Amino acid sequence: MSDDTLLLEATDLRLRLHTHAGAVDAVRGVSFRLRRGETLGLVGESGCGKSLTAMTLMGLQPEGATVSGSLRFHGEELIGQSEARWCGLRGDRIGMVFQEPMSALNPVHTIGHQVAEPLRLHRGLSAAAARKEAVALLDRVGIADASRRYDAWPHQFSGGQRQRITIAMALACGPDLLIADEPTTALDVTIAGQILQLIRELVRERSMGLILISHDLGVIAQNVSRMMVMYGGLVVESGPTREVFTRRAHPYTQGLFGSRPQLGMAAHPGGGRRARLAAIPGNVPELSHLPPGCPFAGRCPVAQPTCEEQMPADIRIEPDHHARCIRLEAAA
Repeated sequence: MSDDTLLLEATDLRLRLHTHAGAVDAVRGVSFRLRRGETLGLVGESGCGKSLTAMTLMGLQPEGATVSGSLRFHGEELIGQSEARWCGLRGDRIGMVFQEPMSALNPVHTIGHQVAEPLRLHRGLSAAAARKEAVALLDRVGIADASRRYDAWPHQFSGGQRQRITIAMALACGPDLLIADEPTTALDVTIAGQILQLIRELVRERSMGLILISHDLGVIAQNVSRMMVMYGGLVVESGPTREVFTRRAHPYTQGLFGSRPQLGMAAHPGGGRRARLAAIPGNVPELSHLPPGCPFAGRCPVAQPTCEEQMPADIRIEPDHHARCIRLEAAA
């Protein structure tokens, strides 16, 4: 359940990378508002800009990158803030769960030390008090016999247990915002379901805002109330999850849905040839090769000659449902 407290507001957020091929725009004009208790999903293929957007929201953009636009957290402008200020927010007011837990955990420190560290750093707790809090957190996220395993090493845990530990680290200081970047990528289906259920429960218990990044439409459908579909660093469709799933206004959104395996596709009724997935042709282009117009134009089945040249406007379909497509402009 959300309240009226505006937690995070991005306005025309942009990230420019400086590469061997020149300057490329990796995040292009992302705008959204997130209130306490709300859940927002970012969906798209790998390379569409989801993770770079998440890293920018955390102030962890690549070295030398340029960030512009506006990013306000509790009303405070974060663009242009010092690294010291960002360090004061990360792990305290903003928590993040990464794709691969073994990369997020330091192999030379015990898991207890790593969960307790933000409590000592941001809350100033003593070692004994931080240990007590960390044990309680590990127990809450489902680490059995947490007090005994506090001094265990990351390699002594399974992938699912390691992800639970990173969640405990992210939540140690009671953040207002949790950003989860593909948190179940390396896990099997059963464990992935448990991790997502744990995140849902914790978000509800603590009334946090949640930004969930995933390429899996099923994960988005079950875990967020609003969503943004990204392609080429651009939000091509956004709105309430139920409405985006129903309307599918942008050709890229339609392509993502058409690429999903479904029951009943294995064979035609009465036998015969198997039905084939309607895969999106081609590959996600390199950021340096994006056209000046719609980034999806090269793979779009209904593209017009002007699509690659002209950036489509953001069209309002319903009060909270928007999409960028020349076809929608013509119908507006």
